Amino acid sequence: MQNLGKEAKDKITGFEGIIVGKISYLFGCNQYGIAPEAKDGKVNDTHWFDEGRIEVLGVGILKEEVSVDKPGGVNRDCPR
Repeated sequence: MQNLGKEAKDKITGFEGIIVGKISYLFGCNQYGIAPEAKDGKVNDTHWFDEGRIEVLGVGILKEEVSVDKPGGVNRDCPR
């Protein structure tokens, strides 16, 4: 599943946003981080879901639209 940047939803909770990250664990579990839309000027945390829970809804945003020459540092909302 190569869906970084796609608009997606968690099938169980209905949580929606853009897929911004992927984690592959040693024991075979893949998880995807979904970042929700900001509300009232507040950027909300990305939430992580197992691959099977993800439903891709649409195009979202292209990687080229957010790429820069020098990538940033530590992600503020990586998995906890």
